[in-house]
Amino acid sequence: MRFPAVAGQFYEGDSRALAAQVESCYRHPLGPGDRPRVARGGPRTLKGLVVPHAGYMYSGPIAAHAYAALARDGLPETFVILGPNHTGLGSMVALGAHDWETPLGVAEYDRDLGAKMLRDPITDDIIAHRHEHSIEVQLPFLQDLSEKLKFVPICMMLQELEDAVRVGRIVRDAIKGQDVVVLASTDFSHYIPKEEAARRDRLAIDQILAFDVPGFFRTIRKHDVSMCGYGPVMAMMTAIGSATPEFLKYGSSGDVAPMRDVVGYAAIAMRR
Repeated sequence: MRFPAVAGQFYEGDSRALAAQVESCYRHPLGPGDRPRVARGGPRTLKGLVVPHAGYMYSGPIAAHAYAALARDGLPETFVILGPNHTGLGSMVALGAHDWETPLGVAEYDRDLGAKMLRDPITDDIIAHRHEHSIEVQLPFLQDLSEKLKFVPICMMLQELEDAVRVGRIVRDAIKGQDVVVLASTDFSHYIPKEEAARRDRLAIDQILAFDVPGFFRTIRKHDVSMCGYGPVMAMMTAIGSATPEFLKYGSSGDVAPMRDVVGYAAIAMRR
């Protein structure tokens, strides 16, 4: 079992308080509105999502737009969640082959699907996940929508274009013919003035909306867009192969509380 690392910090540590907090993200002025109902037998057009991963106070309302889109679309059989490695611990691309616990219960590791992804450079290494928040914070939102959540977590320290594409191709081969949604967990610009964050982030978002993986990477480097999870975004886009991107919402920590330097957040859907 992988136990929670940031419960009580990034999100509420009590199950009732956490359920209420997730609902409040949907109802927040920056959120999508009401808490969504899951469309049973929905259209299932979603292939991927870009979702932020900061504390729920700041990024939760933006993340709620992604999960509202997921609920309206209907749930897949399983998820792949790609997140960056903030801690520097563990292997360079680490699959966390454990069930994961949060205050809302246990999210089941999809063993059959995960086994197909254990190819270089992806290794089975829970150490990389032990204190990492980028994947963990997605789970309560998913558990709120599904009582029987199955997923494969992959934590990426390698984020160069070639590495991300390689990871994406491994995921693509593993999920072929299966009902899967691939999540890329990332925040956008970090700790720069709000207007400048919005400008730089828009450049990166435009490349995602153009579904241009190399162009996205060049933009990140050229304009110094301090995204923490650009590798997971490129891997997700590669894994799903092709899609029609849909911009859902952008905001920053400065929209929640007054601050000079902000972190940017975006929710983007990828549809078949």
